Order: sequence, then C-alpha cells, then structure tokens
Amino acid sequence: MITVYYDGKCGLCSREIGYFRKRTPKRPIVFHDIAKQPDVLERLGISQADALLYFHVEDEDGQLQSGVRAFALMWGQYRGWRVLAKLVVLPGVRPFVDMIYRKFAHMRFARYPHCKASLALDAQN
Repeated sequence: MITVYYDGKCGLCSREIGYFRKRTPKRPIVFHDIAKQPDVLERLGISQADALLYFHVEDEDGQLQSGVRAFALMWGQYRGWRVLAKLVVLPGVRPFVDMIYRKFAHMRFARYPHCKASLALDAQN
C-alpha cells in the first residue's frame, strides 16, 4: 500500500486525485488531503508548507518520495500510466521533468492563499 498526500484546496490537484480515485490501482492506495488533515504530516517530519509545495507519496517501505518521483510512484499503480511512470524517472529525462515540475509547483504555491498561509503557521511552530 502507498499513501498519497495531496492539496485538496487546489482545483487541479483535486481533479487529478479524483481521476485516480475512480480507477482501480494495482495495490491499495490511501489518500490524505493535507490541506484539511495537516496532522497526518507530523509522523513524516514534514511541514504543511513543504507538503503543499510538492506532491508527496509514501511508498510501501515507509520512504517518502516527492515531486516527479512521487507522481511516478502513484502513476505506476495504474494501468495505462505505467509507461509514463517509468519514462519520467529515466536518468536522461528526470532532471528536465524535475526542473519543469519545480517551476510549476512554485507558481501554483504562490497562487493559493492557503499555501502562503501555511508558511506563517510553520514559522510559528
């Protein structure tokens, strides 16, 4: 079983997770909306701001993956997505895809007030 941590207040994120929730994965997947359930992050040692900035997935061994690797881990559980999952982590492809994803993630984070507010909450803790 893998665990997916996503931003439920982000329309794009919610639509993507909704798409995958309607499909049958190879193995069970647990989904946590970290915008509504920030307490699930405590045991992972990750701040809500970091979790909102980058997509995170916990693998079957309890290892936390983020960004492109996290997407690949989730996509690899679904028929029709496994080829893309393998492609984006190839050594010649991943640095480029990582760069694009990081730029997109920072633009998305800056766009949503709840993401910016999470920075203030993290600073208080």
